[in-house]
Amino acid sequence: MEFQDVVRRRRMVRNFEDRAIPAAVRDRILENALHAPSAGFSQGWAFVVLEGPDQTGRFWDASFGDEDRAGFTYDGLFRAPVVVICLSHKQAYLDRYAEPDKGWTDKSESHWPVPYWDIDTGMASLLMLLTAVDAGLGALFFGIFPERLAGVRAAFAIPDEYTPIGAIAIGYAAPDTPSPSLKRGRRPPDAVIHRGSFA
Repeated sequence: MEFQDVVRRRRMVRNFEDRAIPAAVRDRILENALHAPSAGFSQGWAFVVLEGPDQTGRFWDASFGDEDRAGFTYDGLFRAPVVVICLSHKQAYLDRYAEPDKGWTDKSESHWPVPYWDIDTGMASLLMLLTAVDAGLGALFFGIFPERLAGVRAAFAIPDEYTPIGAIAIGYAAPDTPSPSLKRGRRPPDAVIHRGSFA
């Protein structure tokens, strides 16, 4: 698929068919994430890959309890054959930038105006979303409810030094109802692209 087609076809899919993804396709999605840019080549990310109803079912039980599902519009989300929990690792960046070639002698978070560990993990996540589209699949990046994070950490033995920034459901897309948010429309280029200065 042409890259421009991948970008234009990318959308958040909330309904999946109940069929597995070929292993080679799954691995390509995951391996492409490793090509994301990262500050200082710190690569401060990790991914917990859950596949099949036993593993993904444990994730949904931990992250989306029965009371949450009761009125949930997108029940087909829970059929996704693969769920990837995306984790950022702040300490990897603090350690990397205290190395001799970077020039900082301490590991203070104050050197970082924005959390690049989260940004870089987000870019790796986007590469997974785009690769899924290129492979003819659908995917959804979504956050984990704050009150559910401890349960997800416990269920999958996620170390304290890693932060779940969200998860990606991946599978064969089934017909679904578009998000009502799409009615807002895409902002026109002139509203967001400022050439030469913001004014």
